[in-house]
Amino acid sequence: MDGSRAGAWLSGAEQIGTGRDEDMKTEFNAQSTTDDVLAGVDLTGKRALVTGVSAGLGVETARALAAHGAEVVGTARDLAKARAATVGIKAAFELVELDLASLSSVRACADALVADGRPFDLVIANAGIMACPFARTADGFESQFGVNHLGHFVLVNRIAALLRPGGRFVSVASSGHRFADVDLDDPGFERTPYDELIAYGRAKTANILFAVEFDRRHRERGVRGAALHPGGIHTELGRYMTPETVERLMKPLQERMAKGTTDFQWKTVPQGAATSVWVGVVADADEIGGRYSEDCRVAAVIENGDATQGGVRSYALDPERAKALWAKSEEMVGEQY
Repeated sequence: MDGSRAGAWLSGAEQIGTGRDEDMKTEFNAQSTTDDVLAGVDLTGKRALVTGVSAGLGVETARALAAHGAEVVGTARDLAKARAATVGIKAAFELVELDLASLSSVRACADALVADGRPFDLVIANAGIMACPFARTADGFESQFGVNHLGHFVLVNRIAALLRPGGRFVSVASSGHRFADVDLDDPGFERTPYDELIAYGRAKTANILFAVEFDRRHRERGVRGAALHPGGIHTELGRYMTPETVERLMKPLQERMAKGTTDFQWKTVPQGAATSVWVGVVADADEIGGRYSEDCRVAAVIENGDATQGGVRSYALDPERAKALWAKSEEMVGEQY
């Protein structure tokens, strides 16, 4: 990674001065933190939107960007909780209400941002839910697909024109995409027996495919889309999982760890958020555009193995699948972009 190109999401004369040696190459890995990735990067004058800033990765992502000079807008369903969680962010930071389980809330948030008119250099779709019991959103969508994908699909598309040339849309996906491809014929489990991990896998695959198609549609104007897996982190994300679901999820990993056939390690929150800021700020745009990253590097396509292994499944990067999901999503939300 060419350290002098940190901030390649900016254009020409607007590129940030990182203070790094012009010829120095910096490689990051699973242990890198947000502060490691952003060392020497000045984001003064840049503006970022981060969803889900009431806990965990969203708070750390917002903190790191703000600490390096960016103006950050954070979204949360529970503003009181978010205010308490972000009290330590002293720089230019504001909170706006957003409930991704309600398209009326999503549209109201997007409309307010558009009416405000201030552009963004970076949008990070970080909020989400994981492996919860079957439920429906206010609009009748299966909750994981509705919150993780459709809510962000509407929000990001409605504010896409606010992204400056050189800007980026970053979709926080998961290794959980390996549980399942999207099911465009039955996205709401109306004919398929509900499985919370399969539902999570479908939603996380959708996060990646959305970034793939967003990148195709916007790269000619200099705006890129990319997806990532933050790693295994102990956060509130797993709060809905039953003990049985946790056992299902962890058993393959525990077996591989016992055999010594995995190098998996739990990450801290700053390590988990590092890939978000690496993709959003530091990595070369052509390197990450339309792709999926993990551990601060672009992931290899790996077809075999369970969800505890690294890499990305090819179905999550399939451009035709991405186009089909986009069309299905437009149909579901009743809007075209």
